Amino acid sequence: MSKTYHFTGIKGAGMSALALLLHQMGERVQGSDQTKYYFTQRGLEQANIPLLPFDEKNIKPDYELIVGNAFRSDNNVEVAFEERHNFPFKRYHQFLGEFMTRFTSIGVAGAHGKTSTTGMLSHILSQLEDTSFLIGDGTGQGHKDAKYFVFESDEYERHFMPYHPEYSIITNVDFDHPDYFHDIDDVFSAFNDYANQVKNAVFAYGEDKYLRKLNTKTVVFYYGLEDNDDYQARNIVRTTKGSDFTAYFHDEKIGVFHVPAYGKHNVANALAVIGVLHQLHEDMVKSAEYLATFTGVKRRFSEKKIDETVVIDDFAHHPTEIEATLDAVRQKYPDREVVAVFQPHTFTRTIALIDDFAEVLNHADAVYLAEIYGSAREVDHHDVNVRDLAAKITKPATVIPENDVSPLLNHEKAVYVFMGAGDIQKYEYAFEELLAQLTNNVQ
Repeated sequence: MSKTYHFTGIKGAGMSALALLLHQMGERVQGSDQTKYYFTQRGLEQANIPLLPFDEKNIKPDYELIVGNAFRSDNNVEVAFEERHNFPFKRYHQFLGEFMTRFTSIGVAGAHGKTSTTGMLSHILSQLEDTSFLIGDGTGQGHKDAKYFVFESDEYERHFMPYHPEYSIITNVDFDHPDYFHDIDDVFSAFNDYANQVKNAVFAYGEDKYLRKLNTKTVVFYYGLEDNDDYQARNIVRTTKGSDFTAYFHDEKIGVFHVPAYGKHNVANALAVIGVLHQLHEDMVKSAEYLATFTGVKRRFSEKKIDETVVIDDFAHHPTEIEATLDAVRQKYPDREVVAVFQPHTFTRTIALIDDFAEVLNHADAVYLAEIYGSAREVDHHDVNVRDLAAKITKPATVIPENDVSPLLNHEKAVYVFMGAGDIQKYEYAFEELLAQLTNNVQ
């Protein structure tokens, strides 16, 4: 009989994906979490993985115990029970560092774009080779005899330090997680340390000034749009159907590619993926075919149409991500009014980046703001309020409560972009319900 893997905090994006992966590999998996619904639990329920409320009775001495990073002995009964009885447990990233040694592993790191790029690479490679993968949107796929393992490599609290993959993409370096990192140099130091743990090759975005400073014995292939990049995207054509480009390795033409996603950042993400596949000696013609069928990942530019209104759900919660998302909206809907509905995520991030948030939100035609979503790992010292952000935005900016999203109806045939990493979907669902009552036509 196989061992039982018990996940404390199984609804977390990484945790749920890992649970699904192990289940598909034939392992016995269960997990516990809050009873509140979270979007990742749908896949777990479809797989018939037992979902339990937190309870010390869930813990058995012969279980392999995996604990989400948000849970400690002072805020979780299961962790307290494990520590009291000296039951060994591993954090998600500690378990993953050991698990990936079974495969040729490919990490995707970076301040932004990890999930979309991991999804893109997983989508293509899994159709070319037997591949297991973990995507940060809660998606996981596991094969016991997989050749490759593709995973998202997270820099927060240097969680990627147990990872020693054969290959890794690094999409960018940016100052985020101000509750942990001191400054941009601290962030770069973490990425540089991680890059030194990659065994065969790093694929780094060439237009990132910090990534150009990487100091590693591992070979670094730079990708981007400039002449000094190893992998280049040339002849880029952006349309309302996506982006087309020709990929080169130095001056060798690799092929012509279509990425059915929007924004300049997705051309770069696709090029990074192509670089990895090229170095793995995969078929470039087939890779191009599979790239063209990529449908995206959860909570990244996810669209619904309600009559003539377009509603987009996106995880963007950093100024760089908001800028990229709004750029993508303008590409797909060049003739529409763009309405941004944004919920700042954490007080520390809002304080550190408030001017940058205001600048990029001005790229929308109108802005609506939800109250700041505080993290469980920080305390609200009332040093910042969402109205402080509204005051810095020059475009029309309105703060809306969750229980009254009716001001959003002041726009016709608009594209509404709901952005945030907290519970912005509550506002989105309330708006969709309001629209449905008026139109009764959801696509």
